[in-house]
Amino acid sequence: MTNHFVAFWNLENLFAPEDYPDREPWIAQAMASDLKGWTLSLFSSKIAQLTSIICQMNDGRGPDILGVCEVENAYVLQQLANRLNELVPNRHYDIAHADSTRDQRGIDTALVFDFNQYTVDPDTIFSHFVMRRTGTRDITQVTLTTRAGNDIIVMCNHWPSRSGGTYESRGYRMTAGETLAYWHQRIWQERGSLIPIIAMGDFNDDPFDESLLLHARATRERGDVERTRTAVRFYNLAWRYLEQQAKDHNGDPKELCGTLYYDGNGNVFDQLLVSKGLLMPGSPIRVLEETAKIEAFPEMVDHRVAYGPIRFGLPEGDPDKNVNINGFSDHFPVSVVLQED
Repeated sequence: MTNHFVAFWNLENLFAPEDYPDREPWIAQAMASDLKGWTLSLFSSKIAQLTSIICQMNDGRGPDILGVCEVENAYVLQQLANRLNELVPNRHYDIAHADSTRDQRGIDTALVFDFNQYTVDPDTIFSHFVMRRTGTRDITQVTLTTRAGNDIIVMCNHWPSRSGGTYESRGYRMTAGETLAYWHQRIWQERGSLIPIIAMGDFNDDPFDESLLLHARATRERGDVERTRTAVRFYNLAWRYLEQQAKDHNGDPKELCGTLYYDGNGNVFDQLLVSKGLLMPGSPIRVLEETAKIEAFPEMVDHRVAYGPIRFGLPEGDPDKNVNINGFSDHFPVSVVLQED
């Protein structure tokens, strides 16, 4: 048996330093005020903070597959992978990335994976457009082939935000959900219903919202997914960690109500969705659903504000005020283990 540790993390505005020479002009203009004071030193500190958490995952072995969002470009991803390769023994992390020019801030979804464990055919890396009147993030699809010769299809998501109001913006996330379900159906048509697929991401909605339940067809009922024959469904593992506990700085257990917190209220926006091909007994790769969890390491947990994650932030011209060099991201990572025969 081989285990595959899979994680996802919204890295919260991982931009290259403000004077990065290869930045696209439109991104430089759009992000000028936010990145003012975003020095190489601060960027390096952010990379160090993020990798200090990532390398603790999987009992200190680091993840085999890590989906990420809110990354500017391949440069920042490569810096992250390079640092991980220095920290985690016997790892050779590589990146799979399709640059998107559609988001208003130029942020992308991508994959970091252990090149020792998987191969990736560049022709299997796709960036699926989520059509919207204003710019939004795309869905990145990557096919990883294990050393045993089995394929895992990973789809990294970062759905439109709730900016402008939860109700007013919900249609954008419904569109993203339909896009995910459409490509899920297309994958079935090309590869069959038992191909292992994991869709991960920051969905900017909770597991019970319409965009997940009705449009992406992601349910909490495992049996519904196992029995489906023609209409695609995902099994949403986020329901497994809705009542998870974390530990604060004193090591005391505290209820963990979300993967991020806004005004002290928890939301479970960061989710892991698995296809029928990861559930059936005869599948070569199966999900161990009981392992699904929020990766809330004690140093990440802000015990002052509802036990949410400690942010790193962006300088916005005043690093002393707006950056916490002891922070990480405004989201917790999430993870699960897949098992291969």
